[in-house]
Amino acid sequence: MTTSPTTAFAPLRNDTFLRACLRQATDYTPLWMMRQAGRFLPEYRATRAKAGSFMGLATNVDYATEVTLQPLDRFPIDAAILFSDILTVPDAMGLGLSFALGEGPKFATAVRDEATVAKLEVPDMVKLQYVFDAVTSIRKALNGRVPLIGFSGSPWTLACYMVEGAGSDDYRLVKTMMYSRPDLMHRILEINADAVALYLNTQIEAGAQAVMVFDSWGGVLADGAFQEFSLAYTRRVLAKLHKTWDGATIPSIVFTKGGGLWLDEMESLDCNALGLDWTVNLTKARALVGGSKALQGNLDPNVLFAPPEKIEAEVIKVLNAFGTPHSGSGLGPTHIFNLGHGISQHTPPEHVAALVEAVHKHSRLMRGAC
Repeated sequence: MTTSPTTAFAPLRNDTFLRACLRQATDYTPLWMMRQAGRFLPEYRATRAKAGSFMGLATNVDYATEVTLQPLDRFPIDAAILFSDILTVPDAMGLGLSFALGEGPKFATAVRDEATVAKLEVPDMVKLQYVFDAVTSIRKALNGRVPLIGFSGSPWTLACYMVEGAGSDDYRLVKTMMYSRPDLMHRILEINADAVALYLNTQIEAGAQAVMVFDSWGGVLADGAFQEFSLAYTRRVLAKLHKTWDGATIPSIVFTKGGGLWLDEMESLDCNALGLDWTVNLTKARALVGGSKALQGNLDPNVLFAPPEKIEAEVIKVLNAFGTPHSGSGLGPTHIFNLGHGISQHTPPEHVAALVEAVHKHSRLMRGAC
């Protein structure tokens, strides 16, 4: 497999997001949004229609590049994130991923017994070459405008989909396996962790300048189970990641939806930033872990259905909850503005414009800038 070295790409013109990830002072609070390349944009819907299906979109390098850049062409946001899906890794394991229009993902083969678990192995990354080709294409198309974030689902989150066979309301099947056959669950998670680490490292080698682990379903676990079945395997992924590539530091972010309860335990993770959902108090989070981790988040995505003046007021609340970020030399508490989860497909684009303007304006005012 061939990948492009960082030196083949244009120099970065806006490194605000990367600096904030690394707890370095910035002139304003950088902003990007989970699912920013997606269905709330009419141009995305048009491109998806041309592609014919979600996977047709994700596996086509030109389309994936196009939709990744669409939000950047509309809004002055501070990072791009690879357009892909968290389930590409289990798909490469041969489970048969599909998406029906208006429905969530489904696997043709669910992993629910010893026989299917025994067949699992870390996939050949050649099967995911379309992802790495997209990373390189997007990085070139960005031409240094902003950094590119690569990502994967966490080992536990992938396991939820693999065992359930689709999304779930109650996680009955995956939790049944976890409690009744923890040996099988640990085996799935070990394979997933090693696959995710390899997948993210290959994204970095292809041009990703930061990586994020989405532990989207970590918060459905009981205390104790979270540490054993989610946190431990996220830790395993992080231990294997490239910390630098071709002379550049590669920040890593971990986002656990519903994970605020365990923030103090997540501080020991070998990552640079922790993403927070909207249930977490940023003031308390900064006091707890801001001495070692940048914090990312955490506006409730439904705020974006309110009028622009209300959006601005809620933005100010989030910025004030974090407080004035670190300034000057050295390292200190920093904030990356984001939503507490993915943006809704029903969000008016003009409300996103109001959000971005408010974050940049008021975060500059907090620093005493015009």
